[in-house]
Amino acid sequence: MDFSQDHFALFGLPRRYALDNAELDRLYREVQARVHPDKFAHLGDAERRLAMQWATRINEAYQTLRQPLPRAKYLLSLAGVEVERERKMSSEFLMQQMEWREAVAEARAALAVGELEALHARLKREMAGQYLKLAAQLDEPDAGGAADLLRQLMFQEKLLADIDDALAAVES
Repeated sequence: MDFSQDHFALFGLPRRYALDNAELDRLYREVQARVHPDKFAHLGDAERRLAMQWATRINEAYQTLRQPLPRAKYLLSLAGVEVERERKMSSEFLMQQMEWREAVAEARAALAVGELEALHARLKREMAGQYLKLAAQLDEPDAGGAADLLRQLMFQEKLLADIDDALAAVES
């Protein structure tokens, strides 16, 4: 195996956003079985260290490709686009985020489980459409647009986690 391969090549997958998770899981188990450190326990220190490095590399690649946001970020990095780079978010988007956060805080303070569940469902629907748009943009040459959308989704995933936390606090 070649350490210089990208995550997709490690599993023999095409470099694209859309993945069959069941296929990725199957390929992960197959590749991991070939490089698992237990298979090299009887060999010398150098071979065991190399097997451990391969197992770590395969796990890292799998974890990155398995989750939509890290996979998108990785694809953009392969295209030379730095997502973490400072970029301005649209004022409309930032205002919407503030409104969502206020609504979550108010619902949490009021112990309004139904309102939090409605906010959660509404945000999930909105994000589902954005993930479809992200997938299309990642397959096009406009990586800048995909990076902007990815940054928005990162904000929204955090908001979704905050809603989940609020629901857990209210329900307990």
